[in-house]
Amino acid sequence: MFLDDILKIKPYKLVAERTEEDDAIMQTMPTVERARALRCIKCKDNINKLCVDCGCNICGGKDDEDKQILCDECNDGFHITCLSPPLTEIPEDDEWFCPTCKNDENEIVKAGGKLKATKKKTLASTSKRDWGKGMACVGRTKTCNIVPPNHFGAIPGVEVGTTWLFRVQVSESGVHRPPVGGIHGRDNQGAFSIVLSGGYEDDIDKGDEFMYTGSGGRDLSGNKRTALQSCDQQLTRYNRALALNCNVEINDEGGAKAVDWKKGKPVRVVRNYKLRKHSKYAPEVGNRYDGIYKVTKYYPETGKSGFIIWRFVLKRDDPAPAPWTAKGKKRIAQLGLEIIYPENYIPSTGLDNTKLPGSNRKRTLQDTDVENNETDQHLPKRKDEEKGSEKKAKMQYKLEKEAEELIKADAANKKYWDDCKELLKDSKKAFLDRVEETFMCICCQDIVFEPITLNCSHNICKGCLKRSFASKVYQCPSCRAELGKTYLMNINTMLANTLLYFFPGYNTGR
Repeated sequence: MFLDDILKIKPYKLVAERTEEDDAIMQTMPTVERARALRCIKCKDNINKLCVDCGCNICGGKDDEDKQILCDECNDGFHITCLSPPLTEIPEDDEWFCPTCKNDENEIVKAGGKLKATKKKTLASTSKRDWGKGMACVGRTKTCNIVPPNHFGAIPGVEVGTTWLFRVQVSESGVHRPPVGGIHGRDNQGAFSIVLSGGYEDDIDKGDEFMYTGSGGRDLSGNKRTALQSCDQQLTRYNRALALNCNVEINDEGGAKAVDWKKGKPVRVVRNYKLRKHSKYAPEVGNRYDGIYKVTKYYPETGKSGFIIWRFVLKRDDPAPAPWTAKGKKRIAQLGLEIIYPENYIPSTGLDNTKLPGSNRKRTLQDTDVENNETDQHLPKRKDEEKGSEKKAKMQYKLEKEAEELIKADAANKKYWDDCKELLKDSKKAFLDRVEETFMCICCQDIVFEPITLNCSHNICKGCLKRSFASKVYQCPSCRAELGKTYLMNINTMLANTLLYFFPGYNTGR
């Protein structure tokens, strides 16, 4: 019966045909409006309540709708009389911007400059992760493209004894890419590098040989970077990756010992200054690259915490002398290796100006910078900032005979090589950095691979030039010099051999 009533189609009746009874029924029908969604949650569509969300953004009023104008950027409404200065009428322009969103059209923009950013507030990040500020949490500003991430062995251009002030710089150099983790590796390939930082109490460092504790077994839930050992370690993930470097078939149960440890996969080793509390071989400041080591054996053992840990024994197998030896220190001096600071970084002025425990002097901006640093070490002065100190004369880096011959053979790029050799007086790293910058392909932003030296003296990868020609662009990507459709792409083998000498393995994966 109910369905018949609501679905019943009443006969059509003209107004002239309506009876008094029909009019009475229509007058007694309920007049309650149907519920509808609120347009403004803040004021709940209350006309008498001021609201800057659905009314004027300045006064909050909802009156004079014909005198309100909407901003085409933020979509907020404004009374034309509330603006400063007020408008007499609605503008006829297609677009109108409120004072907060509008850029000053009268501001002169210099070459290479940009307009001043708007004053409008942006949504702030709501992340709750916080390990402090400073260099401990910064992101990388550059990435090592000389070799692929899964490269075993030394990084071309990075000498044994090179020291970086912060871990993020080590990551940028490609020596140890993870900015926090101690092991960089893949459980199906092996470990590429490790960092000794004294984080595990079971580590034993003897210089040319050390015992390294595997990762895992710690509860890092929440927002912790380190914690006490709380469970047994497993030979999985990074631990398994480090075990694969040992020259023996992997054993998940009791470990194994290398048949010929020198034939194992190489591991780059970095020592951190924090290890100095437990080892005399660690640097006093920063992070130092100590060369190539190889895994001789690995095995599980109950650690000092009472839980099972995996221990790895590594021995040094690098032709360069260790940095802590007399020969190593002499070599570092000859190469002119110094602590590498981040770009535009101003180091601390030393112990006298840092905030000491118990000091009552006021906290300065410099104190904040030192406390926010990744380390609590007293940072050394730069030599050029020390007053009254004499600069020590560096020994100029000298190119090997083979390198000189290769550079001489590349006559097409003589001007570029002469410019690079001007930095030999600084250090080998400065020279290699200039080479990498000079012979960078403008298309792929990597060192030129299978380089082609064009008639305009610019160098480009053969693959990049082919893609340019495939897009029907027959010009030099650098200077737009016309090449022509029939241009012969001859590889400059002299340049290719020279770059491969300075950056061995850079062509891997390309």
